[in-house]
Amino acid sequence: MLTTVQDRGRFGYGRYGVAPSGALDSLALRVANMLVDNLEDEACLEITMMGPELGALTDVTIAITGADLTPCINGTAIQMWRSWRLKPGDLLSCKTVVYGCRAYLAIGGGIDVPSVMGSKSTNLGSGFGGLGGGPLIAGDVLYGKSPELHLKAAGRHFDLNDTPAYSNDWCLRVLLGPQDDQFSQSGLELFLQSVFTVSPQSDRTGIRLHGPAVETKEGVPESIISEGIIPGAIQVPGDGQPIIILGETISGGYRKIATVISADMHLPGQMVPGDRVQFQAVCLWEARSALWRLEEKIARFRNKLTG
Repeated sequence: MLTTVQDRGRFGYGRYGVAPSGALDSLALRVANMLVDNLEDEACLEITMMGPELGALTDVTIAITGADLTPCINGTAIQMWRSWRLKPGDLLSCKTVVYGCRAYLAIGGGIDVPSVMGSKSTNLGSGFGGLGGGPLIAGDVLYGKSPELHLKAAGRHFDLNDTPAYSNDWCLRVLLGPQDDQFSQSGLELFLQSVFTVSPQSDRTGIRLHGPAVETKEGVPESIISEGIIPGAIQVPGDGQPIIILGETISGGYRKIATVISADMHLPGQMVPGDRVQFQAVCLWEARSALWRLEEKIARFRNKLTG
């Protein structure tokens, strides 16, 4: 359906209108890379909902994390969050979605595509980065750097007790603001107490939600002057339906009621149409603590591999 080359993103160019792009589930990407002995920010394939069929042209180590798309090697299902060795002629495919939206395929030695503005990520809207600036198509050939040096990584596995719990019901922790003062008290309470549904009109730009309309204060204009925006910001346009901003947007003209905390930003990219979403307000200390706990989990795995 949509498979692109993505790393952790392209940062520092927002002033020029360049969005960060990058993996929408950075946790899955980082773990996938560690499983095949890559640097954590190496480019992977981000596979959306329906996977391609990929043929190995040489001995190579691979790992698939994120959404469970029932990955198979030569028709036999394989375990997620584990590294595997492919031989020349082996076929990697995905059968059906079990849970989640986006899977991440890491290749030992990475994906050898040009770095544009410090990143290999595909910017679909502008048509640069990745493999020719667009999604993979039939016949594309991907090259790596010295895949033979990563073959010993086959057999690594991530503790399944530490893998994220993907479901159809999500609770995202948020920091209120920066324009929460422009919403009525009843609007803020409704935002935090309601269950919203993920719209089919969702993509890498943002997750559109359907639910009760979130009201602004009386007399507040429908939009604000466009300003810089970050992934995780939750915009509320004139119809009162929230939009969770993802990686392909860099500015916006709607007020932002809240922002998803960094520790939860790997979750929106796994939402599919029809999923249900609730928001929980936390303080800055709680947001920092959650991020520390997430990074400690990754550090434990990293230390296990290196020590």
